[in-house]
Amino acid sequence: MPRRTEKANEEERDTIVLSESNKGVEDEVTCLNRMLGAVMRYISDDEIVEIDIEFLLETTKGLRKWWDEYREKDRKRVEEDIKKSLSGLSLEELEKIREQIQEKGKD
Repeated sequence: MPRRTEKANEEERDTIVLSESNKGVEDEVTCLNRMLGAVMRYISDDEIVEIDIEFLLETTKGLRKWWDEYREKDRKRVEEDIKKSLSGLSLEELEKIREQIQEKGKD
């Protein structure tokens, strides 16, 4: 019986890891589809007059966790965008921003 080469063993391990990561993506897509379906059912209910976001976050399994993670990622993206744009600002503009930040810190 011929022995498997190290390269063949590596390719098999890579295939297993890839299919496991695909399963993770499929699980995430399934979860997102379920949450989206729950939200759409709620907002399309003709008896609902006012949308209660807190109710959705409380009653849709996993939605609050997803929303918190999404907001944190978005916060980091905004921070990075601001950092990148700072170098193009004048000294006066930077000083105004610093003053706004200091005022906000006093609140």
